Amino acid sequence: MKKVKIGLLGFGTVAGGTFDILKKNAKLISKRSGCEIEVAKVFARNIDKALAKGLPAELATSNVDEVICDDTIDIIVEAIGGIEPATEYMLKSMKAGKHVVTPNKAAVAANYKELTETAIANNVSFRFEASVGGGIPALTAIQEALSGNEFLEVMGIVNGTTNYILSCMQADSMEYKDALKDAQIKGFAEADPTADVEGIDAANKLSILMTLCFDKYVNPNDIPTTGISNITMKDIEDAESKDSKIKLIASAKLSGDQLEYSVKPVLIPNSHPLASVSREYNAIYLTGDAVGELMFYGAGAGAFPTGSAVVGDLIAISKTV
Repeated sequence: MKKVKIGLLGFGTVAGGTFDILKKNAKLISKRSGCEIEVAKVFARNIDKALAKGLPAELATSNVDEVICDDTIDIIVEAIGGIEPATEYMLKSMKAGKHVVTPNKAAVAANYKELTETAIANNVSFRFEASVGGGIPALTAIQEALSGNEFLEVMGIVNGTTNYILSCMQADSMEYKDALKDAQIKGFAEADPTADVEGIDAANKLSILMTLCFDKYVNPNDIPTTGISNITMKDIEDAESKDSKIKLIASAKLSGDQLEYSVKPVLIPNSHPLASVSREYNAIYLTGDAVGELMFYGAGAGAFPTGSAVVGDLIAISKTV
């Protein structure tokens, strides 16, 4: 059985989940992929922290070039996060002839064209299923099973933090600040929640969805974006009186020849499938000219859901190596 070697950049939540899935389901993955997928080396900025999380010492390095420039490594998983140096590392890996997988929505959204063109120029694969919707396989479906459709609309709840906060406000009558604090205590919100609550994270994900659905790249900074930090209990109560819920919706829709897009709080009727998506869950709602309306639903974040998507990309590439 052929062996495919993986290099991990980062050993945080997603990389750790990916590592654990590859280990736990090794026999199943080998059977389905036809090869043995092995983590050969892991770059960690904080070695002691990575070791404490279970990374074997013999795999760890604090020198990123020991991973990227290792000729025995076939696929790089970039899981550092942020735009830089993540983009630099991915480009360098591609130029070194390595396939790249990433869950990093910020880097993909900011540098989509350069990353995809560099992958093509170096005859390597670039997959990023985990960058939108965590474990939900929406991007693969858009690019493969649904690729015969002209997409008319994509809309969704693509940020678990904001959906959790709004759900607490709606179901538990919590004020915004109290719901945010609860989300932080339970690990659904960062200490600095700005990127989530102001819609920045959702805009990154919408940029990726629009590129795949409509072949139109829009920089996340150019997407009209409004977050949820000004939502009050009165807004929640007004929505309830209209048999609706407030959701932070990332949406893009064809209107004639024009593409209309935004990230903003929207009043969703309780009869709409997106209204039932609660707490930290995500959903992506697609309309295609042939398939009609579809909704993908599931855990939008977390070590194992997001790691599942990363592993799926690794298996897809391994079959071609």
